[in-house]
Amino acid sequence: MAEDQWRMSIQGMTCTDCELHVTEALERAGAQGVRADFRRGEARFFLPEGVDSAGLAPAVRAVGYRPVGLEAPGTPPRRAAAAGEYDLAIVGSGSAAFAAAIRARDQGARVVMVERGTLGGTCVNVGCIPSKALLRAAAARHAAGHHPFAGIATTAGPVDAPALWAQKDELVARLRKEKYEDIVEAYGWEVLRGTASFRDAATLEVDGQPLTARAYLLATGARPAVPAIPGLAEAAYLTSTTALSLGRVPASLAVIGSGYIALELGQLFARLGSRVTMMQRHPHLLKEYEPEIGTAVEGFLADEGIDVLAGVRYLGVETDGKTRRVRVTHQGKERVVEAEELLVATGRQPNTEELALARAGITPGSRGEIPVDEHLATANPRVFAAGDVTFGPQFVYVAAYQGGLAAQNALGADRRVDLATVPSVIFTDPSVATVGLTEAQARAAGHQVKVSILPLDAVPRALVNRDTRGLVKLVADAEDDRLLGAHLVADAAGEVIYAASLAVRYRLTVADLSDALAPYLTMAEGLRLAAQTFGRDVHLLSCCAG
Repeated sequence: MAEDQWRMSIQGMTCTDCELHVTEALERAGAQGVRADFRRGEARFFLPEGVDSAGLAPAVRAVGYRPVGLEAPGTPPRRAAAAGEYDLAIVGSGSAAFAAAIRARDQGARVVMVERGTLGGTCVNVGCIPSKALLRAAAARHAAGHHPFAGIATTAGPVDAPALWAQKDELVARLRKEKYEDIVEAYGWEVLRGTASFRDAATLEVDGQPLTARAYLLATGARPAVPAIPGLAEAAYLTSTTALSLGRVPASLAVIGSGYIALELGQLFARLGSRVTMMQRHPHLLKEYEPEIGTAVEGFLADEGIDVLAGVRYLGVETDGKTRRVRVTHQGKERVVEAEELLVATGRQPNTEELALARAGITPGSRGEIPVDEHLATANPRVFAAGDVTFGPQFVYVAAYQGGLAAQNALGADRRVDLATVPSVIFTDPSVATVGLTEAQARAAGHQVKVSILPLDAVPRALVNRDTRGLVKLVADAEDDRLLGAHLVADAAGEVIYAASLAVRYRLTVADLSDALAPYLTMAEGLRLAAQTFGRDVHLLSCCAG
């Protein structure tokens, strides 16, 4: 009976495994009919007569989650804010949402944040933080078994997956508290738990209760997209979210997709001990990058035993016990890829279905994204959007930038988004980093182009590392010498790209890069050497000559 149902608000659930842990904990404490929902951050259940509700919260805490509220049967609906109480209402609690809330509070605005699930959004819970923590661990294991240095004996033993995942979870929980939960308290905005949707063009409702504000910011993020492949829905596949909470290393892993998420997670599991096969429809890896980048990445993946099938056509997915079989055509022949686990990593889909955008006068785009103008305003002048839900560059730092700017505009500013120079990094090993225009993009934009490509065997840092996989490619305007783009495959490429970003943003020339001092035996010196390559053979220079 619905009137006898209890509701517990719970922080820290990020996946279906979390739902299972919470369900089992509540059942052990005597609850019945438990339905946990990590997206809503809650569990609903019934309590038989004689079961003490005081034991519920300790049971949930004992399995690593944080109960933050318990509503008994008959509790009146939560009252949302009175009309006009807020200057800015934010839907979502990820990077864009927090940047917006901080900026608005800096301006003295009254802010409420609506969150249906776990505070912190994708990055800290199921994205950047857990993936990079596991990637670093996988790199450490790989280096132990494959380092290039003579006279040093190391080996890579089996992975204690529960211990590794527990360490990752501890980091996630700590950063969620320090960088999100504690920030709310420090800045003093309100967090309202529930699902938000528009009642009309000027009003939100949260679980059916009205909420009004001077302006609204939609920052609901995105989730893994799933392609339409026959049999896939029945195959119990993994996404980036569930793969990062898997807690074990499968013997084999098939990956559908080959974007940055697929590449990172594919290499991660391969280095932890899985046999990995990656598949993609396009005939070339990383088709939006420089072709030299895709070739380099495909080469080092192959060197690590990862099989990359490019140019496939998916025929269907079948499941036989614990084995997934992906049927594809590849190079004109039908092929079956078998694996214990199947990871789908084919992009992201904006979270907009429950917002009832039409009631606010907003029509979503073809992929569900929220269209915005250069001020991040929607078709409704009171409603703004920021981050992955707009389907711009899917990077946490872009989301945070947009969130702060959108909050300012929602409160009366007139700032325009500038995403002309957005660096990107793929955290493989070696990593991929890029900023600005590719050679093809520069030519299409009408530039007279000149290009330099520097292999890493010309970079002293790579030589002493005994790892010359990769390259540096610079794209410049042949008429005014201005740097238009920089593209790297290298150890620490993500650290180097910031300097290239500044060079592109502030219109530095190839000569500027060539003339500037670069510390010797750094990977950043590769930028200077690549710039010098426009006019000379850097292989004929002494170590530090320029």
